[in-house]
Amino acid sequence: MPSLREFLLSKNYYRTRLFPTVTNHLEMKAKINGIEGSFILDTGASSSCIDFKFAEKFKLLSEKSEVLAAGAGAIDMTTELSRKNTIKIQKWEYNKLDIVLFDLTHVNTALENHNATPVDGILGADILNKGKGIIDYQYNCLYLK
Repeated sequence: MPSLREFLLSKNYYRTRLFPTVTNHLEMKAKINGIEGSFILDTGASSSCIDFKFAEKFKLLSEKSEVLAAGAGAIDMTTELSRKNTIKIQKWEYNKLDIVLFDLTHVNTALENHNATPVDGILGADILNKGKGIIDYQYNCLYLK
C-alpha cells in the first residue's frame, strides 16, 4: 500500500513543507507576483491577506474595499483589495488570486510576543480550495493540485 505522500504525488499533487511555529501556527514560504514571502497557513481565514506595508514589496495594485475585516482578536479593520495576482508555492501556481490588504500589526505583535518571527501575510481557505489542498499534519506538509 502506498504512503499518503506517494499516493498524492502520483495524483499530480505538489508537496510543500509547513513549519510549525512556537505559537502552533503553520508557516510556509510562497511567492506572490514573483516575490518570496513568509505566510501563516490559516484554514479559518476565508481570504488570503497581506499587510498594507508589504503592498509595494509584492507589487500589489489595490482598490478601496467596503468590506471590514475581522479576525485574530481585531474587528472592523479597513481593507483594500488587490485582484488577479500570481501565487506560486513550490511548483503549484495560480494566476487569479485576489488578496485582501489590511493592517496585520496585531498578528505580528502576537507572534513577536511569543518570540516567533513576523510574517508577511496569511494564506487562507481560498488557496486550499483552488489547489484542492490537503494538509498532512503528521509530516507538516501541504499538498496542492
